[in-house]
Amino acid sequence: MTFQLTRKQEAQRDLMGSDAAHVMAFGGSRSGKTFGFVRGTVTRAVAHPSRHVMLRYRFNAIKTSIILDTLPKVMELCFPDLAPKCSMDKTDWFFAIPTDDSNSRHSRKWSEIFFGGLDDKARTEKILGQEYATVFLNECSQIPWASRNIAMTRLAQNTPLRLKAYYDCNPPGMAHWTYRLFIEKRDPDRRTGIANPSNYGALLMNPADNQENLPPSYMEELQAMNEAMRRRFLLGQFADLSESALWTLELLDQQRIVDGNIPEMVRIVIAIDPSGASGEEDKRSDEVGMVVVGLGRDGRGYLLEDLSGRMGPAQWGKAAVAAFDRYEADCIVAEENFGGAMVAEVIRGAATDRDRKTGGQVPYRAVHASRGKIVRAEPISALYDQQKISHVGYFPDLEDQLLAMTTAGYVGSKSPDRADALVWALAHLFPAMTKKEAPEGGHRKPQVLRGRTRSSARR
Repeated sequence: MTFQLTRKQEAQRDLMGSDAAHVMAFGGSRSGKTFGFVRGTVTRAVAHPSRHVMLRYRFNAIKTSIILDTLPKVMELCFPDLAPKCSMDKTDWFFAIPTDDSNSRHSRKWSEIFFGGLDDKARTEKILGQEYATVFLNECSQIPWASRNIAMTRLAQNTPLRLKAYYDCNPPGMAHWTYRLFIEKRDPDRRTGIANPSNYGALLMNPADNQENLPPSYMEELQAMNEAMRRRFLLGQFADLSESALWTLELLDQQRIVDGNIPEMVRIVIAIDPSGASGEEDKRSDEVGMVVVGLGRDGRGYLLEDLSGRMGPAQWGKAAVAAFDRYEADCIVAEENFGGAMVAEVIRGAATDRDRKTGGQVPYRAVHASRGKIVRAEPISALYDQQKISHVGYFPDLEDQLLAMTTAGYVGSKSPDRADALVWALAHLFPAMTKKEAPEGGHRKPQVLRGRTRSSARR
């Protein structure tokens, strides 16, 4: 069967062929955006001997998504006769393509498509030492504006091809440079109108436009997401985020790890933000925030799991101790403003039940909120700004709460229980960021609730 573009991919192709030098496709996940731009770049590479570059924030991400996935699919479906003649250089990471100017195998002229991650300074400098006819910024919501501008300085190769820059993304917030440049047609720095608006073309592409290439179950999964995730990944809508937001989607995405490739953890804590919930059926009470966070050997923090939920005391106590054992954690941290000594008793009770079977101890540290939620959260958001925190996977409910935290206060509909637990965990792992929250007299050692020391238990 002959391969056919979807109607929206045909519109994308037409926009790429227009006079616009900068073309962005934005919208929900798996809508065919990246496929269309990779196909368009290969088509340009075949037309004339030339160089092209595909960039993402992290090289491992572009290797997984394009080099090992989208590019082979594009070659197999759209260029089956050409594919066997191409080659991938895995030293300098470029894809060599024979051009239509080739007359014979011995006089063949070639084009190259280079691949890079902007997080690798040495490799980025090497790649940006060349000029290109096409620059493709994949998942550009993760790429800082300054990095985008540096990449555009290399869009300068002199060939018969018109210079083109392609961009794709799942829409971040309206404060992001992609929205300002392509939707509002404003300069992201000066906030003034751009000189040539027609030079920037944008196209909305959503999963519904690519349904013929998706399993029905995938659309059902998107429909079942929470409202914020549905708007972004199903409907392709930019989030209406306040300029004063402490966290943004692009900030979370920029450091997100989806392949599970993380360093060894030198410390792991289980953090709890208790509530008055009596159990799952207690819909009136807030959830219990509970997260697992590690400090990597590289000095960065990693959100490993969100165990939050509507649980009664006995249930969340057992869940916390079970997570402590499963991750071989170093400490349980819990906020005691709600319930006072009750929190320690709950964990002590769960630890006692567990000790009868396994022995060992559960180090516990109580923390007390002497300042407001936003004041506590601000230094933690600074850790994200400094690129010191990664989420290992997606945590939509917790991330919704982070996005609702602004310098003016929390604007979410419910209590930020999950976000509070995360703040407590990171404050414990990065105490220098939150010195004012330390107990009077300095950093307090965890209380051992039962049994021998954790170090002796490990031996």
